[in-house]
Amino acid sequence: MMRIDVLTLFPGIFSGFLDEGIIRRARLADALAVHLLNLREFCTGNHRPADDYPFGGGAGMLMKPEPVADALNYLDSILQADRQVIYLSPAGMPLTQATVRLLSGCDNLVLLCGHYEGIDQRIIDRYVDMELSVGDYILSGGEPAAMILIDAVARLLPGVLGSEESILWESFEDGLLEYPQYTRPAEFEGESVPEVLLSGNHGAISRWRRKESLRRTLKQRPDLVIKADLSASDRLLLQEVLME
Repeated sequence: MMRIDVLTLFPGIFSGFLDEGIIRRARLADALAVHLLNLREFCTGNHRPADDYPFGGGAGMLMKPEPVADALNYLDSILQADRQVIYLSPAGMPLTQATVRLLSGCDNLVLLCGHYEGIDQRIIDRYVDMELSVGDYILSGGEPAAMILIDAVARLLPGVLGSEESILWESFEDGLLEYPQYTRPAEFEGESVPEVLLSGNHGAISRWRRKESLRRTLKQRPDLVIKADLSASDRLLLQEVLME
């Protein structure tokens, strides 16, 4: 079972997320355990402040290092295996499917959710193993990013999804976006499903799907096509797309 500990000032944000859909299924299947650790419990003083003014001035407040360090040291005292501490931050490396797959093989993940202007750099330098960003935009806190990472990792845990094969054909698993998909009815509002998908010719269907995957990626994420490890047949299909 994978264990994920979330260090947050707002644990209530996670209540609905943990009790629905894939995450609920993963927890019921004993594939995943998620523990919420309220950083406020490690704050001291009359008002238990979690933040303070940054040295050097500037707008906003910064999360104090002591509560975070105390929470991480507490986890070290109870965890039975090595943990990977991940700080969700806009300054982190982009979260990719390759990173998700790597993390899905870990036993213990600790997700650190920042707030305000972030966390004292000494925490990052001393305790954090990896900084991850879920996109080039700013959130009010790290909780939504933590939920994205939990969801992405949970889907890859054994026994969570109904079809393990479906994972292999999803977007980003091979560096490209997934091909378009259709279901019943065969005609909807004057638009018909591509005939090849109704033909029963599995070879033709496979070729069509690969070509449409290349077409969609070229249109929506050309940067992925440049980085993808394309086979000789992929390059021929891509040439067909470019000539159409």
